[in-house]
Amino acid sequence: MLKRSARQREIVAMLRGGMTLSVAGLARELGVSDETIRRELRVLEDQGIVEREHGGAHLAAPTLEGPLSQRMEENADAKLRIARAAAEFVADGDILFIDSGTTSCYIARQLVERHSLTVITNSLQVATDLGGINDNRLFLAAGEMDYEYRAFSDTSAQHYVAGFTPHLAILSVGAISTDRGLMDFHPGEATMSRIAYATSQKILLGADSSKFGRYALMHTAELRDVDILVTERELDDAFARAFAHAEVVIA
Repeated sequence: MLKRSARQREIVAMLRGGMTLSVAGLARELGVSDETIRRELRVLEDQGIVEREHGGAHLAAPTLEGPLSQRMEENADAKLRIARAAAEFVADGDILFIDSGTTSCYIARQLVERHSLTVITNSLQVATDLGGINDNRLFLAAGEMDYEYRAFSDTSAQHYVAGFTPHLAILSVGAISTDRGLMDFHPGEATMSRIAYATSQKILLGADSSKFGRYALMHTAELRDVDILVTERELDDAFARAFAHAEVVIA
């Protein structure tokens, strides 16, 4: 039987076609009771992911990200500005964890002139950009590759990354909320982020303005866990207060 997080992701995947599906139909497909489905739908509704109606539910809004190539093109100008500002926090010889988010990929591309970096990553794109140059050392988490993300985030990859203690983790995020904290769309990527928050000395979060006030499927960390926030637009009052503890850079 699926664990709750996996079951919720399966429900969201089944609703992606845009149709309203019945509780009974979802229960039948997932091999659980109607009451189990109702409970999962209540959780997803509280997260702003689905809208329930009599006897069923449909997606409230798009809740899953597209493939990496598509997401790299979204808000590209903002991500490039963020990447250039974020790169200023990286010095030659640093030990970095860089996740597989698109903003992190942009930041990695701005580090090609740095030397003697130690880079831990689960991203094939980051490994391609920073491996084999400038006396860098590269540690690539491996396991089963997610081809849409071009990344490794299964249990094997998670165990591998958990063994490192980076100076700085460079992370992306799917959504940021003042009341629900930091969130992501992919369970494996969310777990990878949690590991980075737990093992890194300092956290740099790169997030364009579209991520603020948004909701996603999985909670990853609290806003207070971020040490450096790099974004391209001034924060509104609520988010400015929420990140008052952090160094906030407007690119």
